Amino acid sequence: MNYSLHQLAIFLKIVETKSVTKTAEIMHLTQPAVSIQLKNFQNQFEVPLFEVINKRIFITDFGKEIAISAENILNEVNEIDYRLMKFKGALTGILKISAVSTGKYVIPYFLSDFLKNNEGVELRLDVSNKSKVIESLEKNETDFALVSIIPSDLKVNRIELMPNALYLVGNGKSPYGKETINKSLLETLPLIYREEGSATRMTMERFIEKSRISVRKKIELTSNEAVKQAVMAGIGYSIMPMIGIRNELQNKQLKIIPVKGLPLKTTWNLVWLKSKKLSPVAKTFIAELEKNKLKLIQQHFSWIEGM
Repeated sequence: MNYSLHQLAIFLKIVETKSVTKTAEIMHLTQPAVSIQLKNFQNQFEVPLFEVINKRIFITDFGKEIAISAENILNEVNEIDYRLMKFKGALTGILKISAVSTGKYVIPYFLSDFLKNNEGVELRLDVSNKSKVIESLEKNETDFALVSIIPSDLKVNRIELMPNALYLVGNGKSPYGKETINKSLLETLPLIYREEGSATRMTMERFIEKSRISVRKKIELTSNEAVKQAVMAGIGYSIMPMIGIRNELQNKQLKIIPVKGLPLKTTWNLVWLKSKKLSPVAKTFIAELEKNKLKLIQQHFSWIEGM
């Protein structure tokens, strides 16, 4: 046996994703590089670790046992690194955060100083839609979740970070001016929605239903970036969070359409299960966040008030 830690890490990620392509993306490798390492790893075992059926990867029972051992080995290696950092007096460990997709414009600014000041901390940040984020929280797969809508069926602690405001947005050549328009305008526009499970979509649908608006045409896209590009291209209009469109507003590629009843206001919250036993890293992060959040908001997000 002459397998490397790199091969163990690749195989473990293959077991998780069931995909060479996704593994390559996550590990910032090329697909051929992942395939070669996977083949070299398999060649060291006389028993198959996986099977490929109709281009899909299925892990064998033997492969699942090897994955458990691989995870234990990699955890022990990480523990060595953490012990070294701890011996040097540094905070060490893994910080796991799940964020809703629009949260990618928010959470990095609350993490940057903490990670710079604690080099022994490893960050695992997963960005997905609200449904998947809440699922990872419920399954205790993450320390914290960044959401704009608090899950009502889970007992959680939370820290309020900053306001989240959603406006009706069109492309820069939209004919609507600065005067506030009646919300019945939405009945005449092609509206672009996020996918099911998105907090932005949920907020948008609640407003439309409460206003008893009959939508003329609905377009569904699966990411905030896709919605943004579609609006800039003139395909339609959407209700979008201000936080994700700063540059496009400044460059006049997008414009806010003033509509009665908007903006819709929610709050960005960092939440965690009340039953969660927080690690020293997680506890330290929370303490520093409480201490520094107002300074960080002023430093990085004061531009919102001037838009």
